[in-house]
Amino acid sequence: MTNLTSLTLAEARDGLARKSFTSLELADAHLAAMERARVLNAYVLETPERAREMARQADERIAKGEGGPLNGLPLGVKDLFATEGTRTTACSRILDDFKPPYESTVTSQLFTRDGAVMLGKLNNDEFAMGSSNETSCFGPVVNPWRRQGSDVKLVPGGSSGGSASAVAAGLCLGATATDTGGSIRQPAAFTGTVGLKPTYGRCSRWGIVAFASSLDQAGPITRTVRDAAILMRSMAGHDPRDTTSVDRAVPDYEAAVGKSVKGMKIGLPREYRLEGMPAEIEKLWSQGAEWLKAAGAELVEVSLPHTKYALPAYYIVAPAEASSNLARYDGVRYGARAGGSNIVEMYENTRAKGFGAEVRRRIMIGTYVLSAGYYDAYYLRAQKVRTLIKKDFEDCYDAGVDAILTPATPSAAFGIGQKVGGNPIEMYLNDIFTVTANMAGLPGIAVPAGKDSQGLPLGLQLIGRPFDEETLISLGEVIELAAGRFTPEVWW
Repeated sequence: MTNLTSLTLAEARDGLARKSFTSLELADAHLAAMERARVLNAYVLETPERAREMARQADERIAKGEGGPLNGLPLGVKDLFATEGTRTTACSRILDDFKPPYESTVTSQLFTRDGAVMLGKLNNDEFAMGSSNETSCFGPVVNPWRRQGSDVKLVPGGSSGGSASAVAAGLCLGATATDTGGSIRQPAAFTGTVGLKPTYGRCSRWGIVAFASSLDQAGPITRTVRDAAILMRSMAGHDPRDTTSVDRAVPDYEAAVGKSVKGMKIGLPREYRLEGMPAEIEKLWSQGAEWLKAAGAELVEVSLPHTKYALPAYYIVAPAEASSNLARYDGVRYGARAGGSNIVEMYENTRAKGFGAEVRRRIMIGTYVLSAGYYDAYYLRAQKVRTLIKKDFEDCYDAGVDAILTPATPSAAFGIGQKVGGNPIEMYLNDIFTVTANMAGLPGIAVPAGKDSQGLPLGLQLIGRPFDEETLISLGEVIELAAGRFTPEVWW
């Protein structure tokens, strides 16, 4: 039998339809792979009993000729998505052993409605605050990729590092993830996987632990562009419980795979040519542009003049919203509680003990920029910059540009511990190419496009028009076919 953990989501779906193997066999293969790969620390909670029961039910549906579009396919869930009766912690001590009495809309659609199988909860940066998956209370995730001739453990990117690592290592066929400033696309680029951040409002945020509510968006991390399209169709859709969820029909994203890109206009923003950009990133970007040109697309240089303000504006808006969202974690209603002689002391002790250093840093920054006397100087000004960033993109799309091509990250994956404890700005710079899409609410996709001189994967990013994920899928597949698929050598 084919190695079941090396299949793509589409291949596994077709294999189940042909009855080449059962859903239970597929689940068991992945559960065994998870056991062998615990050194990667991708999963913070494995749910083998639940996975096998869901797989048995899927097999029964297959036998009756029934089942949804994801019937019997094993997936991993970022530990930010509430899963009813199953521990959900956002990888923070403050949520302790919290078992939600409800299911997030996205996971409900994947598992209850469409028949997928849940393997477990995946590691992430605490409350999704991080670019390397080193802030989790469960410890850092290890990237399954290594530099040639080196055994140095590398980060998988963040905050969805567990999702990216698990998909790259064959520990699930696909995974849910969230993206607030690049947390789907950056880890995808670091691990040689595909990460699709949908338009803001395309996927429901209900039941997802909030970081920054005007920026957060759920999306898939998968091995191929086709797989991302398959998962997107199940994750997307209107939800009346989420007031930011957009009520518009969900297209058949998979139909966009293989669609011609001839005549499409691709923008190359001059502002993304950063001073000191590594030659390998510059070369990769040029190569990606040539691949799209060879497929019939037209390349045009565009300007996004407010790009240079995106990162500082993001690190005002996101912490401000985080400080507000995280105010609810006070030790009173659920999660961890530390003692104190009065309620104020209990609040202080609980939050000091429950939150990690990065989360505390962002809460303090956010509280400061929202405080009297600084709100106008910082938060209000950042929101005005955000409007200008959005306008830059609108001007490009109004001029006929269909999508914008940029690098996904300024470098390949770096070593665990390499950037921790130093200047936090150095870590924040990992998001330099990705935050603009969140600030403007636009869809973006990261696709593996090559390797650096040490054999590590590098990705390219495409940013599209609002609710035009199909164009990104068509263009992304062109890059994927030209670059080929990358898989890490098993060392664990």
